[in-house]
Amino acid sequence: MCCDKVEKWRRLEEEAREIRRREADWDFIKSLPPRLRIALEFYIETGDLYIASRIAGLSIEEFNELRKRARVPNVA
Repeated sequence: MCCDKVEKWRRLEEEAREIRRREADWDFIKSLPPRLRIALEFYIETGDLYIASRIAGLSIEEFNELRKRARVPNVA
């Protein structure tokens, strides 16, 4: 039973990651300075807004605005 829940969680995380990857504006992301690009790529892979904002050196609110400009959906 617990393994079923873990597997379901993994599937949901992978689906969210795929949505973020698919919807992202990769041309915009690639045009950014390295620190911002790496932070967005980290967010796309993990969905962790807090750590991604720290990587970017931005507040969570500022990073969230960058995420929106990059058309990366906030799915979890």
